[in-house]
Amino acid sequence: MGKSMVRNLMKAGFEVAIYARTKSKVEDVVGEGAVFHNSIRDCVSGSDVIITIVGFPKDVEDVYFAENNILASAKPGAYIIDMTSSSPDLAKKIYEAGKAKGFHVLDAPVTGGDVGARNATLSILVGGDKADFDACMPIFEAMGKNINYQGSAGCGQHAKLANQIMIAGTMAGVCEALTYAKVKGLDLEVFINSISAGAAGNKSLDLYGPRILKGDFAPGFFIKHFVKDMTIAVEESKNSGITLEILQQVLSNYKELADSGSGELGTQGLMKYYNK
Repeated sequence: MGKSMVRNLMKAGFEVAIYARTKSKVEDVVGEGAVFHNSIRDCVSGSDVIITIVGFPKDVEDVYFAENNILASAKPGAYIIDMTSSSPDLAKKIYEAGKAKGFHVLDAPVTGGDVGARNATLSILVGGDKADFDACMPIFEAMGKNINYQGSAGCGQHAKLANQIMIAGTMAGVCEALTYAKVKGLDLEVFINSISAGAAGNKSLDLYGPRILKGDFAPGFFIKHFVKDMTIAVEESKNSGITLEILQQVLSNYKELADSGSGELGTQGLMKYYNK
């Protein structure tokens, strides 16, 4: 997703400097005009806007707080946008530390997967100060179409977790419906076409139903990252005194897949749980 987002920023006319731990993985976008730097410090020190999108909260913690990383190296007044799906508490920590140093800090996780990233149609969920959200709108518009201010620091992450909770339920529903239809001898392609325009229709069915029928479990969003998001959502719900039983069950099913070596599959790989 990050490379597609870089491409769309360049298409919109922005000059983009990048850093990745493995340069070979970004040689293509470097060839297209992105300027590669060998360290986070070198990459961010001259930038007006800094965007991060990494894997896990521990990676976010490292790129912001480790020695010579973002908060120690960005220039005064820079806008800092973390687009990783991460912890709301960590988003608040970055915001508070950044504000103390004079930075403008936003948490802005996205949804829309690999297709949305390629087509610049991502939904972007933004938390932080409203004035900073407004100032960064041209940046967001280069990458997405459905861009909304969710509230104070951490609210972007809370919105993304709520999004993941909903996806967990709908993806499980898709897989269970297809499992039932298959066992009862229905033509699955006819079945999907029959229900997609009715009350049972949903984005997970539209995007992943055809892939499931083809046995295509290539990732638009990794199972391992979905497990990470659902785990944070379960923790946040418990901290708020609510019990989300469907989320907990779907998380258990996905964890079983991840533990068996399927963490690199896309989220539609949940169908493998029902096929076993």
